[in-house]
Amino acid sequence: MREVYDAGRGGTTRVAGRPRETWCAGARNAVQWRSPGRSAGAKGGSMTQPFHFAFFVTNLESTRRFYAGVLGCREGRSAATWVDFDFFGSQVSAHTGGAPAPTVNAGVVDGVHVPMPHFGAILSWDQFHEVAERLRAATVPFVIEPRLRFEGKPGEQATMFLLDPSGNALEFKSYRHPEHVFTA
Repeated sequence: MREVYDAGRGGTTRVAGRPRETWCAGARNAVQWRSPGRSAGAKGGSMTQPFHFAFFVTNLESTRRFYAGVLGCREGRSAATWVDFDFFGSQVSAHTGGAPAPTVNAGVVDGVHVPMPHFGAILSWDQFHEVAERLRAATVPFVIEPRLRFEGKPGEQATMFLLDPSGNALEFKSYRHPEHVFTA
């Protein structure tokens, strides 16, 4: 069976004879995931399943405006102190009740200091540029403006860093050649 998740419709489609595929939040040109039973393991390769990440935020309303309103992530379950989002095909859970992790520009990648810790998503090339335009239209300031790194190399990628309203650092990236996500 093939199961395709489309956050734009809020459901899945199963097609006989095909591996499960998960699509990023509502995007028609998003990166596909391989069958959940096939792990790339130590050999590298492709990503196999969505992840779950829980983090602290200072305010759920500003968090909803940012993740749902600006980024276009579909809201999932919620309670008085937390909310889940479909974060480009993975689940993130924003919780109140603690302080967000402090961010320090301590990581150095391709000669640029990047905020640590951070999380994010690998998007298709077109989707990366669509998200960058949504962020610009919402006047979200970038910590690192959208740029190319490792230009001309197998791992060439577009990347951008920003902070959510609670100060959590996010990175969005896209590989010009997605087959090289794990190429050394």
